[in-house]
Amino acid sequence: MFSEQTPILGRPTAGVAQIAAFILARPHGEYTTHDIEAVIVPVYWQLCAEVGIDPTLAVAQMIHETGNLTSFWAARPQRNPAGIGVTGQKQATPPPDTNGWAFNPQRQQWEAGVSFATWEHDAIPAHVGRLLAYALPIGAENPVQRAAIERALRYRALPARMRGSAPILKQLGRVHNPTGQGWASPGIDYGAKIAAIATRIVTGR
Repeated sequence: MFSEQTPILGRPTAGVAQIAAFILARPHGEYTTHDIEAVIVPVYWQLCAEVGIDPTLAVAQMIHETGNLTSFWAARPQRNPAGIGVTGQKQATPPPDTNGWAFNPQRQQWEAGVSFATWEHDAIPAHVGRLLAYALPIGAENPVQRAAIERALRYRALPARMRGSAPILKQLGRVHNPTGQGWASPGIDYGAKIAAIATRIVTGR
């Protein structure tokens, strides 16, 4: 149903209950059934539908990036849904400015990445708007899409050359992106992995 060639923009292919059921059928970290059914999935669905992204794809990316909400970055207080700003930088001592860093108590080190105060007002809008920025070139947005992108990029900027560089899932991977950068690095099969999760959500497998 989905492949790495699937466009990021598209109509919803699964409902809130179906997407939530997929997450809940697997280990989902510290997040409760209420968190997932009443907050995380409905907000993804609403924001994606408003801007023309298939919510199934955005949630599939979140599931892939966070191990179905089980990762350090997905957990509170980070609430990072998609590796936003997670560059792989790490150090044992606190950085001079801890903004854009989080202390990982399991690894006893500071790691670079963006933390979000809430899922509904911060993390999910930052993810959806950033995904939209990858899909749409500057000037191709309608007013609702433009507002979503501007809101997202206040959390972490995106170079102008990256705008519209990934209209399909495959191009989210650096090695397939025309700019030589991307959401994931190297990201050889990044789009294919998201597509596989999305297919499982829709088919219920």
